[in-house]
Amino acid sequence: MKTTIGFIGGGRITKIFLEGFKNKAIEFDSVKVYDPNSETLDSLADIFPAVKKAETPEEAAQAKVVVIAVHPPVVMETLDKIAGVVNEETFVVSLAPKLTTEKIASKVKTANIVRMIPNATSFINEGFNPIAFHPAMLENEKKKAKKLFKPLGKTFETEEHKLEAYAIVSAMLPTCFWFQWQEIENIGVKTGLSPEEAKKAIKSTLKKAIKLYYKSGLTPDEVMDLIPVKPIGENEEEIKNTLNTKLLGLFEKIKS
Repeated sequence: MKTTIGFIGGGRITKIFLEGFKNKAIEFDSVKVYDPNSETLDSLADIFPAVKKAETPEEAAQAKVVVIAVHPPVVMETLDKIAGVVNEETFVVSLAPKLTTEKIASKVKTANIVRMIPNATSFINEGFNPIAFHPAMLENEKKKAKKLFKPLGKTFETEEHKLEAYAIVSAMLPTCFWFQWQEIENIGVKTGLSPEEAKKAIKSTLKKAIKLYYKSGLTPDEVMDLIPVKPIGENEEEIKNTLNTKLLGLFEKIKS
C-alpha cells in the first residue's frame, strides 16, 4: 500500500534513503523534501525526479510518514515547527541519536514515533538499521514501519537505550576503514598491480577475512596468529587508543 513521505533535511542520509527506495522500485504517492539550502534540494530533485521541493518544514510534515533528517541540536526546534501539522495518524521517524521517543512525544501529538540509526550501506539496500519505537505505539503500526524500511536492508527492533551504541559500532564503522582500503589499493598499484587487480584482491580478501574471524571457530588471538608478519604491529596500541578515544568520546557526546 502506497503512502506519502516527507523528509525534513535533504542531506546525505535522505539521499541514502531515496537511493535505497529507488533501487527497489518503491513508489510513494508523494515524496517531499525540505531543506533550507536550495542547492541541496535542486541536487536531490535532479537525481530523484519524484522528489517535490517543500517550501517549509510544515509542508513536508503534511505527509503520512515524516522523516526528521536534521542534526540533533535542531531536532527539537524542528518538532516545534511541525507540531501543528502532525496528527495522531502521522509516523514521525527520527534518525538522530540522543533524543528519546519520550522527548519527541513531548512535542507532537502522535504515539507513532520511530527512532532509527541507519547505516550508509542502505544505499545499496544492505543496511544494518536498528529501530526503536515509542512505548505506546501499537504493534500493527510497528509492523507498518518495519515493512516501510525493510527495502533498505536489515531493519530490526532493539531497546532504545542501545541505539547510540549501534551508532558507534555500526553506523560509524565503515568510515574507520574505508580510507585504509583505499590506501592499500594505492599501494597495490604502486607495487605493480592494475587498479582493477588491486580492488579485486582487497575485496575478496576482506570478505574471506571477515568469514574467517567470525566463522572459523578460532579465538580472535588464534585468527590473528595465522599471519606471522604484522607490518603495523608496532602501531597497534596507538591505533587502539585512537579508536577508543575518538569513538568512546563520540559515544559520550551523543549519549549525554
